[in-house]
Amino acid sequence: MSNKITVIGSINMDLVTSTGRVPEQGETVLGDDFATIPGGKGANQAVAAAKLGAEVEFIGRVGRDVFGERLTEHMTSQGVSVRYLEPVTEKPTGTASILLSEQDNRIIVVPGANLAVTPEVVEAHENVIAGSDILLLQLEIPLESVAKAAELAKKHHTTVILNPAPVQELPVSLMDNADYFTPNEHELENLFQGEPEQSSHRSRCIITMGAAGVVFTENRKEKKVPGYPVNPVDTTGAGDTFNGALALALTKGVSLAEACRYANAAAALSVQKMGAQGGMPQQHEVDTFLETQGGTNT
Repeated sequence: MSNKITVIGSINMDLVTSTGRVPEQGETVLGDDFATIPGGKGANQAVAAAKLGAEVEFIGRVGRDVFGERLTEHMTSQGVSVRYLEPVTEKPTGTASILLSEQDNRIIVVPGANLAVTPEVVEAHENVIAGSDILLLQLEIPLESVAKAAELAKKHHTTVILNPAPVQELPVSLMDNADYFTPNEHELENLFQGEPEQSSHRSRCIITMGAAGVVFTENRKEKKVPGYPVNPVDTTGAGDTFNGALALALTKGVSLAEACRYANAAAALSVQKMGAQGGMPQQHEVDTFLETQGGTNT
């Protein structure tokens, strides 16, 4: 295998406002700070994989607006190929308005152009999926598009990693076509309601548990890969870092346990810096971290 990863998913501009208190209905208050930060689970995971050295193609949609231009430029600067990230006129670039106050947050997501990633768009890029080692998917674009992408990947023997977030009920066909699911504990409970523990879908799960590490099933036995104890500064994007790193590691042909260990290390490094994409580590940083922890790198 090489290290060709295709990500089909969302790309947003996060509009982050911090304030001392949340205004009441009809009230205006002064804020403390404001920032525009590139985001979206699809874009985050693409950047994570690219910063670790993967050859990443990103398939998505932005609006024909300033945010779309800035996000496209940013993805390029992070080493992600944007030749399939196209602007649309009928919808604005996706946004997430994030209000930070009193050690809590309130978020309003407007998908915008992410909804223009239709099954037809996915089908038009079948050759890209076919030429990839891994297809990385999330659930912030239309569900039918995610299902079509997984179907095409299965057709061409491309490995599918599905990060089921934000969690929702999935069609059986999509679940059948995914090689790995990467839910956290909350998503796991909502994803497989009614399925027995030993079901084929559950057995393909790599369950992320934050600092506690991950659990997965291999040869019908549950295995745990512990996390790394660090002092977190900002946990935003840690899950996306894990998914991008897991995809990269699997393209190297390592065992699932080793891939999880590598992804845990990348996620541990990411939470020690502010920002989702800003905290994502480079390959040499993960390699050095693993060496100090007594592990091996990819």
